[in-house]
Amino acid sequence: MKLQPILHRLIVAVAAFALKLSAAEPPNSTVEPIAIFQKETRVLFQGDSITDGNRGRSADPNHILGHGYQFIIAAKFGAAFAEKNLTFLNRGVSGNTVVDLEKRWQKDVLDLQPDVLSILIGVNDNSHAVPMDQYEQIYDGLLTATKAANPKVRLVLCEPFTLPIAGKKEPYEPWRAGIKQRQEIVAKLAKKHGAALVRFQAAFDAACERAPAEHWIWDAVHPTYSGHQLMAAEWERTVREFWKEK
Repeated sequence: MKLQPILHRLIVAVAAFALKLSAAEPPNSTVEPIAIFQKETRVLFQGDSITDGNRGRSADPNHILGHGYQFIIAAKFGAAFAEKNLTFLNRGVSGNTVVDLEKRWQKDVLDLQPDVLSILIGVNDNSHAVPMDQYEQIYDGLLTATKAANPKVRLVLCEPFTLPIAGKKEPYEPWRAGIKQRQEIVAKLAKKHGAALVRFQAAFDAACERAPAEHWIWDAVHPTYSGHQLMAAEWERTVREFWKEK
């Protein structure tokens, strides 16, 4: 009995079988699903310029989400779970405060009927000295209205953040103190409304142990592309962990 031809045929058969499995495997099969991303889930990102990301205002799908953390999240899960037909929307507007959000909440949130609503707001409130009590009161009201319109909505509250960049936000400490107060308000509201809380500040602070602040945020407020990837990863980690049992 000649073993060499038999071994050759066996190797060829195994290789062909492996190739078939590889071809049948989805390219993003290594992406773990997030429990709240069910079939037809609508995910809405809301906020200021960090979320706006210079998004398009037309139906052009190449630019509709803008650039940034929201695009990274949508691209990853939209491709990995195409069969779920997930919809990702962005209604961030550059320069917005909670006062501005309130004015457009019906059109840019409630009318869109999101299943998951992610909000990042607070940096401009700090720049424009929106009083802390007003910031909390309006923010609280927006969340209450959203839950009244859809009691099943999943809320993701993202804390505002900052890093000390040379020549920016001088003096830095008073600026940072105001951001910290708004972070505490966001944490309070997340607890009150049963929302996932994305702690971006801790993620950026930890990242600064690997590279300077300028690598992550270029002007004390707006992230670089590396910073946006950091945000996307922290958002995903938080949301996945918060709803891991659901």
